[in-house]
Amino acid sequence: MPQKKFSLKARIQSFRYAFNGLKILFTEEHNARIHLLAAIIAISLGFYVQLSIGEWIVLSTVICLVFILEIINSALENLCDLIGTENHPLIKKIKDLAASAVLIASILALVVGALIFVPKLI
Repeated sequence: MPQKKFSLKARIQSFRYAFNGLKILFTEEHNARIHLLAAIIAISLGFYVQLSIGEWIVLSTVICLVFILEIINSALENLCDLIGTENHPLIKKIKDLAASAVLIASILALVVGALIFVPKLI
């Protein structure tokens, strides 16, 4: 398949699609809103306790990881729902695995947050 020529208009449109994906994430996915609230609290607390650059890097990385996996989880769930609405053991397995990735990232973010913030708040 021949590669398309670079188009600034197409690149700008791709950003619109990406921002629309974020809009969908936060309007349709309840857990994403919970993660957003937690991220806002963590970022606000970070300014309050004056995190170092290294701490900001680690904190922003785990926050982004949670959102990335929430997006992938939501995309997989939507794809599974498109494939079929009946209960199927393989669809359940796919959804459960994707959800567990978000859970693990959320636990990691919580642990990292505790390691960063607890010593500063004590």
